Amino acid sequence: MDKGVRESKTFVSTFRLAIKPRSGHLCVKEQNVNRVDTSDRKELGKSKLGIPSATDAKPASVPVAEAPQFKEPLQDCTVCEGSDATFQGVITGRHPVRVSWLHNGEKVHSSKTSFKNGDAKLTLTKCSSGDAGTYTCVAENTAGKQSSSAALHITASKETSRSRSEATHKAAPHENKQLCSATKEETGLREGKDKVSTGITDSHLQTKGSTSRGPPVEFLDPPELVEVRVGEEARIHCEFSSSSDPVASCWIYNRDKVVSGGKRVSVTGSKTQSTVVISKACPDDKGSYTIVVRNQRGSAHHTVSLSVIDRPDPPASHPVVSQLSAQSLVLSWTGPSYDGGTAVLGYIVELRQEGLNQSGTWTEVASRCKSTSHRVSSGLEPQGQYRFRVRAYNSAGVSEPSKESNCVKMATTKEQKEDPKSYVTVTIDTKNKVKDHYNKHEKLGVGKFGQVFRLSHKETGQVCAGKFYRARTSKERSAALKEIEIMNSLHHPKLVQCLAAYAARSETVMVMEYIAGGELFERIVDENFEHTELTSARYMQQILEGMQYVHKQNIVHLDLKPENIVCVDTAGTKIKIIDFGLASKLDGKPLMVMHGTPEFVAPEVISYEPVGLETDMWSIGVICFILLSGESPFQGNSDAETFALVTAAKYEFDPESFEDISDQAKDFISSLLKKDRRCRLSCTEALFHPWMASFTPLTRRSTKSLSKQKMRRFLAKRKWKKTGKAVLALQRMANLSNRPDSPGSSSEEPGWSQEAEEAIQSLDKQLQREPRFQQALKDTTLPRGATAQLTCLISGYPNVDVKWLQNEKEVSESSRVTMEQNEDGFCSLVLADLSPSDSGVYKCRASNKLGEAMCSAKLTVKM
Repeated sequence: MDKGVRESKTFVSTFRLAIKPRSGHLCVKEQNVNRVDTSDRKELGKSKLGIPSATDAKPASVPVAEAPQFKEPLQDCTVCEGSDATFQGVITGRHPVRVSWLHNGEKVHSSKTSFKNGDAKLTLTKCSSGDAGTYTCVAENTAGKQSSSAALHITASKETSRSRSEATHKAAPHENKQLCSATKEETGLREGKDKVSTGITDSHLQTKGSTSRGPPVEFLDPPELVEVRVGEEARIHCEFSSSSDPVASCWIYNRDKVVSGGKRVSVTGSKTQSTVVISKACPDDKGSYTIVVRNQRGSAHHTVSLSVIDRPDPPASHPVVSQLSAQSLVLSWTGPSYDGGTAVLGYIVELRQEGLNQSGTWTEVASRCKSTSHRVSSGLEPQGQYRFRVRAYNSAGVSEPSKESNCVKMATTKEQKEDPKSYVTVTIDTKNKVKDHYNKHEKLGVGKFGQVFRLSHKETGQVCAGKFYRARTSKERSAALKEIEIMNSLHHPKLVQCLAAYAARSETVMVMEYIAGGELFERIVDENFEHTELTSARYMQQILEGMQYVHKQNIVHLDLKPENIVCVDTAGTKIKIIDFGLASKLDGKPLMVMHGTPEFVAPEVISYEPVGLETDMWSIGVICFILLSGESPFQGNSDAETFALVTAAKYEFDPESFEDISDQAKDFISSLLKKDRRCRLSCTEALFHPWMASFTPLTRRSTKSLSKQKMRRFLAKRKWKKTGKAVLALQRMANLSNRPDSPGSSSEEPGWSQEAEEAIQSLDKQLQREPRFQQALKDTTLPRGATAQLTCLISGYPNVDVKWLQNEKEVSESSRVTMEQNEDGFCSLVLADLSPSDSGVYKCRASNKLGEAMCSAKLTVKM
């Protein structure tokens, strides 16, 4: 895997919102809630709106950036068959810039691409006739998109040229007699009085069975994403050029249904464009719309994603209170079940005071909460009674409020620190059920194993999290018992603790600590939270301390990622590592696994080789890379590309993203992201790395705050990607060569439905025509010994068969008589060294299964 794929990975990820090349934006101060960072619109196809109140959102002003320009465009290239070819262009514009390559309108899956210091390059090795065509370099950033195209021509090798030369010599033995040159006739020139002007351009002068230059159909700057709000008109428009007429096209929705006219939908088109218009778009209209365009030479397709944006649904649960004191508390809730078609940007927390002489009105206590938890530390009075509710907001507006919390009564004294908890070794309770001891509340999450609910102890009121496993089969029960056994070995302050466990015939429940602080990365992007290289080092130190204990127990986590690093509370900086559902204890036997998360999984997992404690160290290196830069080092456009990048273990420290990061930090990351797991630092070695010791209280003041913008985009993209699945699916990887989105595949789309296949096949029927002469033969007179070329242009599809007749007698090819026909309909009859016997009426008869056509002309040979 070379630099080209590395560029693609860094710049384009089907999963990262923090796509590097699209981060070239103008930052807007977070304090101004009516301004917006337009990079998020480019990344998600959506624009952020400031949220001035809990009921509506005002439009935002849009900063302007410099769009890419080709300072040096691509140049046409001609090479011999079997040789290498290189296309190169120089691009300017506000960086970072994303670069991609197309060949005849289709994406190029090649490892021979690169983009460095504005220099974009594509190298093709051992070119064959299939490599010929048009190559396009597309440069894009948040301000716009620009492209440059050039043609690749493949000439025959010496051996092929020699055989063609010999064939030409046999066909034209008289050296002083030449075939008619259509190229010069096209410009109005004649090479001599012995030639016949036909009016046919040189694009038609190709040998029988040859193909025309360029792709059959080429899309002209087609859109990738169309975004509308609910109730607005959606217009999906694609323009294209066709190498031949006629042209037929159709639209397929989600590769399943044919888009046809209806009450709200209309489809219009011509031989150069097609448009789908949807009036009053609704959420059900969102999805992929693929246009398929076909002509007689072939077909092409392009997919446009339609996003229908609406306000998000209300948060799915009412707020839950924890860490209650006299004047503060922590609220936690669950995000909305539907985000409105675009990422949720944050939450608004509202409060209402209960009791006598209260107005009962809701007041806003937090308007820009980025995570699903928040500490309320102002506006609360000892012994006061309050209810809380939460709204979610996205770029389209603010949701309806969530359900109200239970009435909360504040404590009478100031908050006191809890005594350190003693660790519990859990014995599975098979006599009682979890409901006997705990009240079950709202759902907190869903995973492959089952579901997580908030619990509260019936006697003490302690808030916990209950992990409810499906345990219908022995395999499922075994997986649940395995995690409980592992948790009994992990008693450390940096690790989530198991408090109790219950086992029944159909269900196993593990009661865990309820950690209210939320994900670490979510905390970091809060505008009031400090984010420096120093604080990042301290977080990494805590992760290493926790994993050092895990590894001392000879246990490997196997699913370390940002979602599994959480903060103990909403105010402090202490973290815990959670979710040991995929963890395994190493017993000396080789362990090979088929699970993980693509961005964070180590090369040995993808290669299905034995894993070890070092496998976790790779994931820790990826986490540190993202923590410092806001970018994922191995994120590709698809799982297949991500796997390839991880396997190659190639990454780079982008100068812009790591501008304020020390060399020691980069060395720390490099010491973990080693392809050979034996070369990676252990937890103990990592804790003694110079980077960990380089920060002291004396250096704290000189530590510069790090940008949070890329981290915000990274998190937004992660939210899109989360599906509740923790499984990487190596079984899927086994079939990557057959997947449409794998490198080297001929298509990036999955299979069509039967309805779609039938619609696409019907396009071929729409093209079918009986033969017709677009340009007929012309009478001509030539002297003896000259060369005549009788030409005509025929349309018809399919399989037009051409025969030539002289005075009603079929003409046969010989050393003096040659016939040409190409798929564009150009037909010619060439007669060399004319004699009087060649005079007569010549007819061209064209036929296919639909009919027949004929034209004729008179050739007179003068003595």
